[in-house]
Amino acid sequence: MGPVAQPPQPTAEAEPGGEPPGSSTPPSRLELTGISVAFGGVTALSDISLTVEPGQVHGLIGPNGAGKTTLFNVACGLVRPTAGRIVWRGAELRRLRPNRLTRLGIARTLQGVGLFPGLTVLENVMVGAHRHARAGFLAALLASPTADRDDKRLRERALAALAELDAEGVADRYPGSLPYPVQKRVALARALVAEPELLLLDEPASGLSEEEMQELGELITDLSGRMAVLLVEHHMDLVMRVCDHITVLDSGRQIAAGTPAQVQADPAVTEAYLGDTVDVATDAALGVEDGGRG
Repeated sequence: MGPVAQPPQPTAEAEPGGEPPGSSTPPSRLELTGISVAFGGVTALSDISLTVEPGQVHGLIGPNGAGKTTLFNVACGLVRPTAGRIVWRGAELRRLRPNRLTRLGIARTLQGVGLFPGLTVLENVMVGAHRHARAGFLAALLASPTADRDDKRLRERALAALAELDAEGVADRYPGSLPYPVQKRVALARALVAEPELLLLDEPASGLSEEEMQELGELITDLSGRMAVLLVEHHMDLVMRVCDHITVLDSGRQIAAGTPAQVQADPAVTEAYLGDTVDVATDAALGVEDGGRG
């Protein structure tokens, strides 16, 4: 886990308070600049930079061992970079911890589902809504009227998030009794209930059918209208369909970046994935995916 969190420090482009000059509200933009990560003597990432713009879906792709998951975990605070800067809303996050994400307006999903087996679906989603809780710990412990009203509000938020994903019918069930694709929806509802400005999606399409993947693509496109999205995914057809911008990693280095069309046409991407005899556009059209983990 990441080290102890510190208050965000304004960057050179920001005025005190972390707001860009001339703007009352800093944009919900995530900037990773010069990110390098070394584990012992092994370099996992080397000088990676990308920007997730407000209202856009930014894809992060690459073959097996490319470093996608490592970079994703840097953005989540699970991995501390050896070098580089993380800037959110114009302010540098010098020490980021996962449990600080929702307070910053950031939510994430896991490669699996990460649901609590001893809690119902509704209770699992309510955990993601704690950012909106008003009652303090003591009030909740003493079951005060304030805590009761708070609990009701969080339940309503959680049910609304489940309804958005057509999962409200399983609210009272336990995750282990549900099919895996439904568990994935519950995990996504838990992230969305926090009403984030930036959503980090780690392989959301794994285990889904073609029809479910199509629905996921439509959902991601809709979500980009109210939040930025960073998407790590192996299903190239989904990535090319929903992303506005794509960054490609290979062996811990950034080899390409641009629109889906630009990335498809880049020879370096073709060679990294399939060798120089097959192009990435063909790979996407056929639905071929990289089964490895970044």
